[in-house]
Order: sequence, then C-alpha cells, then structure tokens
Amino acid sequence: MLRFIMRMRKNNTYMIKMIKFFYILFFFLFFTKIAFAEKADREKPIEIESDTMTVDDTKNTSTYQGDVILTQGTLIIKADKLVVREDNQGFQHSTSIGNPTTFKQKRDGLDEYIEGIGQRIDYDGHMDKVHIYKDATVKRGNDIVMGDYIVYDANAEIAQAMSDSSKNENNDGSVKKRRTKAIINPKTSN
Repeated sequence: MLRFIMRMRKNNTYMIKMIKFFYILFFFLFFTKIAFAEKADREKPIEIESDTMTVDDTKNTSTYQGDVILTQGTLIIKADKLVVREDNQGFQHSTSIGNPTTFKQKRDGLDEYIEGIGQRIDYDGHMDKVHIYKDATVKRGNDIVMGDYIVYDANAEIAQAMSDSSKNENNDGSVKKRRTKAIINPKTSN
C-alpha cells in the first residue's frame, strides 16, 4: 500500500487523469437523468405564435419572427426568431434566436422542469441533440450549469459545457479567462 501511495505521488499524470475522470463522471452523473422531452409531448400538436410567419415549401422551412412562442404539451420555447426545417428524411430541426431565447419543459415522469437559456438554441431532430450558444445556462430543479456553449445528446444522455477562449476584464483591470460553472444543491429528504 505504501509503495502504491509513493508511486502515485511521483506520477502526476496519474493524478491529472483521475481529476479528468472525476470531472467527466460529475457531468455524467449530473446529466444522466435529464430528459428534454416528456414523452407525451411528442404526440401533442405544435402551436406557434409570432408577429410574422414565412413558409418556404421549396426549402421545407418556416420562419417565425417577433415575440415567438412555441408550445407543444409542456414544452415552451420563447425567441425573437425561430426557424424550423424538415430534412429529406422527415426529421425536424430548429434554430431559435433571441436576447435571450429560452426553453422550458417538464421532465418525463417527474414533477420537475428543465430550463435552458442562451442567445441561440439549435435542435437537431435527427441526432436528438440540443446546442445552446453564448451565455448558455441549463437548470434542472435547483441545479444549474453555465458556459458559453452547452450541448446535450438526449440519446446518449451526455452533456458537455464549454467556455470560449476569450477573457473578461474585471473592474480592477485584471483579466480573467471565462470558465464553465456548475451549482449542485444537496437533495432534500422528505
């Protein structure tokens, strides 16, 4: 046992690998129970309200602008602009843009919501992935993850948050690199 501990102290790469492993494990455990869609929502009609709507059948796109509100069951998306596309295989893709754009949806089988906010949210219906760009935040219950970019793969139940490489100038003139942030609250027992 003592030899093992001594070897670990000498081998910094092992410690770095362990830290990376726990970082990945943390995100895996945090996001494995996230389900962006309550299954019953997929069977509900989609209702979209906006100031203007443009449909281009040749490109299989619909563009909605001005105070856009999309609802489908428990799903609510709010944006300044929403573009919905259908690919050749019949999968739906959408891009919502706003300052900010938001979504909120009840989690499948739970009395809990998942909420997302960013400047742009892309949904890939074929790959079942959600991409949130610029000042991205995802909230599940009381837990929050923030970054410049968050991607969630609903099929693999994997999420990844990243920060861009730019730096922010603080009030005191110092420069600090932007980072991701997670706030995980203890679960309360009833």
